Amino acid sequence: MTLGIVRLFEGEDIETMTASAIDYEKTFHSLGEGNVIKGIITNITSKEVIVDVGYKSEGIIPAYEFDNLKTLKIGDEVEVLLEQTENEHGRIVLSRKKAEKSQGWDRVVALSKEGDTVEGRVVRKVKGGLMVDIGVEAFLPASLAFLKGFGSLNSLLGQAFPVKIVKVNPSRKNIIVSRKDLLEKEKQESKAKILEELEVGSIRKGVAKNITDFGVFINLGGIDGLLHITDMSWGRINHPSELVKVGDKIDVKILSFDKESMKVSLGLKQKEANPWMGVDQKYPIGSKVKGKVVNVVPYGVFVELERGIEGLVHVSEISWSKRITNPAEVFKVGDPCDVMVLNLDKEHEKISLGIKQTESNPWVGVEERYPVRKTVKGVVRNLTEFGAFVELEEGIDGLIHVSDMSWTKKVGHPKDVLKKGQEVEAMVLMVDQINRKLSLGLKQLTADPWDEVAAKLSTGASVMGTVTKVASFGVFVEIEKDVEGLLHISETDLANPQMLETAFPAGKKVNARILKIDIPVRKIALSTKGIAQ
Repeated sequence: MTLGIVRLFEGEDIETMTASAIDYEKTFHSLGEGNVIKGIITNITSKEVIVDVGYKSEGIIPAYEFDNLKTLKIGDEVEVLLEQTENEHGRIVLSRKKAEKSQGWDRVVALSKEGDTVEGRVVRKVKGGLMVDIGVEAFLPASLAFLKGFGSLNSLLGQAFPVKIVKVNPSRKNIIVSRKDLLEKEKQESKAKILEELEVGSIRKGVAKNITDFGVFINLGGIDGLLHITDMSWGRINHPSELVKVGDKIDVKILSFDKESMKVSLGLKQKEANPWMGVDQKYPIGSKVKGKVVNVVPYGVFVELERGIEGLVHVSEISWSKRITNPAEVFKVGDPCDVMVLNLDKEHEKISLGIKQTESNPWVGVEERYPVRKTVKGVVRNLTEFGAFVELEEGIDGLIHVSDMSWTKKVGHPKDVLKKGQEVEAMVLMVDQINRKLSLGLKQLTADPWDEVAAKLSTGASVMGTVTKVASFGVFVEIEKDVEGLLHISETDLANPQMLETAFPAGKKVNARILKIDIPVRKIALSTKGIAQ
């Protein structure tokens, strides 16, 4: 029996002492293994601490279970956990660390519940997360350690911060905590606080956090705002990265914000005056200004007059004379150009510009320079199915229609008569200065042979001609220069159409009689019936 027990029963008779010892044993065993009890330190060495808990033997606790041996002294009362009432050496087994852990668990469970916030310190990294000391070790999953995604768990080692208890399992004596929930709450509170401070029109400092095709997200110190690409510059930019890079510190203007959705719209260009203010004074209609091509599209070119102000030159306003179908063949971005302001819509920030208006209009006075019936010379510039365009001077083209190329021949395509680049002489038939149209004629340079036919020939007259062409329905016979008549098969003595080429080969001289002359439609009907060939 230990000294403590002897002292406990000192002064009592043996019977009383025996009964008391039995009662003591019962009392001690009632504590049970796994309970925390109090004891007195009786000895301290560098390797162990001897503790008397009032039992028949003293307990030995390894020195490493105490945080600092130097703070201990004999006679100190300590709390220990009873692991075993007796080991193979007959000693009781005690543990200081397990007592602290058991006390910590009981204290944490007694004072905290799921949903509460407690202070913790990261003590070590484990698989899937971290162990955090909150009075007892709790598990902090990696997914609950940061706001977004997985950060560096190593960066949190040794750090102390508040955590939220999300799960308590009494049977397993483990606790799961979250740092993410508190960070989110803190973020929302910070956002709300900043939103209370925001004022539309105020300037705030921020840092470019993320860049997208449509704008830049700016961190205002607790809340992010969107700087849309349309609010970055009064001028033209193709991508936000042209002006801002991630990490740039930038002053932005608060355009609007919504406290409920916590969305903030920011502006950069709004820090400067809108260049469209007073644009009608700077660029009045009719004024000529210098600009720079900033964009080329199928329907025209956009010309920048100054940073933030650009106008459209429509394809129809590029040249007086050239038909521009693809502006990209004429202009490229960066080209300087002179333009004239044609129209201005200040409200919708639109300007219509013209390039050709900066040059003299070649069509002005064209009626005086090219009066009707005047003979002119020019170069065939282009051939189409319906005629040929002849350039008379820079910017002035005239059209010779296929119907005005010959009095007598039916021209199927202008290339049968003219060639591109050929110099020709023609007569002016019509001039329209307003619509910039000029019509020319080739055949009008010579007399209409049908006028002579009308005066010289008559119905019933006999004529001599030459076969020029054989068709399935008859043959064409030239009876005057450039004047042909049709000898239909029904007006011959032939019984079979297949005999036409044999009887009337091209080049053969034919005697015929005129059946009909139609001057308006320029047709002559012939007959060889009863006429010897």
